[in-house]
Amino acid sequence: MPLQVEMQENRKLKIPTLTKTRKRSDYFWAYCMIAPTMLGLFIFYLWPIIQTFYFSFTEWGAFGQYAWAGLSNYKRMLHDSNLLQSFKNTGIYIIFTVPIGIFLSIIVAVLLNQKIKGKSVYRTLYFLPVITMPAAIAMVWKWLYNSDYGLLNYLLSIFGIKGPQWVSDPKIALYSVIVVAIWSGIGYNMVIFLSGLQGIPKTYYEAAEIDGAGPIKVFFKITLPLLTPVIFFVTVMSLIGAFQVFDLIFMMIGTGSPALEHTQSIVYLFYQHAFVLNDKGYAAAIAVLLLFIILIITAIQMVLQKKWVHYD
Repeated sequence: MPLQVEMQENRKLKIPTLTKTRKRSDYFWAYCMIAPTMLGLFIFYLWPIIQTFYFSFTEWGAFGQYAWAGLSNYKRMLHDSNLLQSFKNTGIYIIFTVPIGIFLSIIVAVLLNQKIKGKSVYRTLYFLPVITMPAAIAMVWKWLYNSDYGLLNYLLSIFGIKGPQWVSDPKIALYSVIVVAIWSGIGYNMVIFLSGLQGIPKTYYEAAEIDGAGPIKVFFKITLPLLTPVIFFVTVMSLIGAFQVFDLIFMMIGTGSPALEHTQSIVYLFYQHAFVLNDKGYAAAIAVLLLFIILIITAIQMVLQKKWVHYD
């Protein structure tokens, strides 16, 4: 008996040691596995953010030299009419592209989730703009919008209507870009909403059919509430993407266009100061301001989503 007790005590003493060693080995290999990703995040994301924040307090010279400038770049923002105009343009862009784009994407996703012939073809056609380069999309639409030989003005001329200057008129140029942005973004959001729709249990629809509920009532009482988590995700991502719009404006609106002032976004203004005017300190301040605005709006959405998003 004493020998057995001693063997049991030795086992009890050895088990924790082996467990600790195994845990250390597991932690070591776990950190080795995530090390490349963490290193990439630091080099390509965290370090540029730190650099940009530091450069926002500097003033740059003609040959890449910079000096500490304190809060002068941020004070300059308070009196920059171009910055205020770019915020206004970006706000108009967001107000139209985000809700209209999400609404149309939901409608298209619901229709393509039904049992219809050739729905795979329709899904492919709607998704094609997503896999097409934004520069190619912008060039095609710029040709369509051309006031002299564009397809849209040609179609209008058939009915005796003189087409407008789609991308050079300051009053409508921004809305022309908005149309392209909505059209090109429907396919991506549609795929996300389709995945959300296919995750809704069919038993809800079967019960609604037994109760005699119509398609409209089913949509608003079953589909839409159960789709709110996906709608929230798409809203957050769409808002962030809308704040960062640049490529369509850069490709469709020329630098000498009279509509440039009324279409340039915050990121376009950042590009102008950083790579055209060589005013990298002020450009960094604009980027930092945009970062904080996006963070604040995203935080507000995270708080408000508790009131309208249903996860059960």
